[in-house]
Amino acid sequence: MEIVYADPRIVVAVKPAGVLSTDEPGGMPQLLRQELGTPCIRTVHRLDAAVSGLMVYARSAKAASLLSEQLRSRTFGKEYLAVVHGVPEGGVMTDLLGRDPVRRRTYVAAEPGKNVRPAELSYDCLLYTSPSPRDLSTS
Repeated sequence: MEIVYADPRIVVAVKPAGVLSTDEPGGMPQLLRQELGTPCIRTVHRLDAAVSGLMVYARSAKAASLLSEQLRSRTFGKEYLAVVHGVPEGGVMTDLLGRDPVRRRTYVAAEPGKNVRPAELSYDCLLYTSPSPRDLSTS
């Protein structure tokens, strides 16, 4: 467990790939509770299970409320770095995300509806490295 920062209100930790970011058995909140010996760790944002990265967790209901408001008002910024094949030019991806409260799962929705909200991701290509001929060989 790599904890980058902790104070009485928040904890910032590296979520490894393969670990759930949400409060389910084996998820980061449970692991942080065990590591820190505290009963309250609340998820305020998510990363897909297959993704690793820094996450901010609240250590109280009040901190969770304040952080959630910052996410809603977009004053809490998140940045991602991805390694891809090909040459992305940058742009905006939009989709509709639905939330199944019974299964506690988020999914891509086909159309607007109850528990569905728009999601937007802006992206830029920060660095392009041309593959070497050795990288392109099939041998």
